[in-house]
Amino acid sequence: MSAAQRNGGVASVVVRPLVEPDLDRADQIFRVAFGTFLGFPEPETFFGTADYVRTRWAADPRAAFAATVEGEVVGTNFATDWGSVGYFGPLTVRPDLWDQGIGRRLMEPVMACFDTWGNRHLGLFTFSHSPKHLELYRRYGFWPRFLTAIMKKQVTAPAAVPGRLLYGELTAAERADALSLCRALTESVFEGLSLEREIVATQAQGLGDTILLEGAGSGSGLDGLAVCHCGAGSEAGEDVCFVKFGAVRPGPGAADRFGRLLDACEQLAAEKGLGQLDAGTNLAREDAYRRMADRGFRTWLQGVTMHRPNESGYSHPDAYVIDDWR
Repeated sequence: MSAAQRNGGVASVVVRPLVEPDLDRADQIFRVAFGTFLGFPEPETFFGTADYVRTRWAADPRAAFAATVEGEVVGTNFATDWGSVGYFGPLTVRPDLWDQGIGRRLMEPVMACFDTWGNRHLGLFTFSHSPKHLELYRRYGFWPRFLTAIMKKQVTAPAAVPGRLLYGELTAAERADALSLCRALTESVFEGLSLEREIVATQAQGLGDTILLEGAGSGSGLDGLAVCHCGAGSEAGEDVCFVKFGAVRPGPGAADRFGRLLDACEQLAAEKGLGQLDAGTNLAREDAYRRMADRGFRTWLQGVTMHRPNESGYSHPDAYVIDDWR
């Protein structure tokens, strides 16, 4: 028992950058915190072989933070920069130190990151049934909007999708061109939205691959893209392909492009020998959700996204986007 616990309170909390020697401890806290909150019988095994801590730290160590008490890591938080969009999480604190202000302290550096990056639409995913979570984030200007469904389906062996490319199979020069096309696509979905960070991190860490759907006709850009994590050690976990972000070009024909993108994601999962495809979408994207359900996706986890400002961002009926901000 620490001196802080013996005295019935928390000693001085220090928040600092998360560093590599902290990662094992941070991963343990992450699993135990979520597993405890959700009533998992063995919380230390929650999330199985999926890895949210090491992958997010490696993507940008400058945006990963640890709270310490008497020199021991007791909680962490991570900020993510998607251009005009920024989100944070997972924010986790050791369960025996819940409700003692450590979460608020871990909010301070991520809000500073957003100020530095200049993101204009901020968000997070949290538990819709938890008043304390909603109130904590409301204090920082976030407001709950629509639910987000994280869905899964069993992988079949779909027909090959025409015009599908994989970022990982491109040359260095081709990758530079591809990133430019990806920026143009995400810009059309929401002004300033950029997934370059996720595409590059996924490739650099060997977490999976990014699907690119070529548009019909010369010079038409991309019809869609999907950043996919595959298997153990990624955010997907064993036997899972997880679509961390996916989007298609908006406008006439977007629904058909979305179906093609879903087929391409399932094709990648089958090629990797993975049995489950996970993908989330905000329920404000009504048709996207319905089309996923019609294809056999079923919700296994549901939460609410909170937004600052209280605006839809790219979560509206005309958007065909896959993500969940976890």
